[in-house]
Amino acid sequence: MGNTTPRIGAGRNIALKAPAREFDRIVAFYRDAVGLPVLRDDETSVTFEFGVMRLWIDRVPALSQAELWLELETDDLEAASARLAAAGAARCDEIEPLPADLTAGWIAAPGGVVHLLAETVG
Repeated sequence: MGNTTPRIGAGRNIALKAPAREFDRIVAFYRDAVGLPVLRDDETSVTFEFGVMRLWIDRVPALSQAELWLELETDDLEAASARLAAAGAARCDEIEPLPADLTAGWIAAPGGVVHLLAETVG
């Protein structure tokens, strides 16, 4: 789009990357103790309704501790990436493959929190 000041805002997804040894306990906590409705469930990921958001809990065998990943939406991926890089964020697209039909990239904010920066249409 070429905007000089891209719109950047919260997306609708939160991802909790969980070590394999803790995955079942974390899922049980949000499902049974908190009582969040399950939207999707398979052996590697469970998705919960989390208010207007979706909480994805993903099993990641190589992790030593849980990580929280957030989603940001923008109307101009290129301009938003440049703006966030100028503020200290680093692109880290190698951390997890994205679907080919998704205009997005991964960034690590200062402090290391990972964000999916996704371009939205409309």
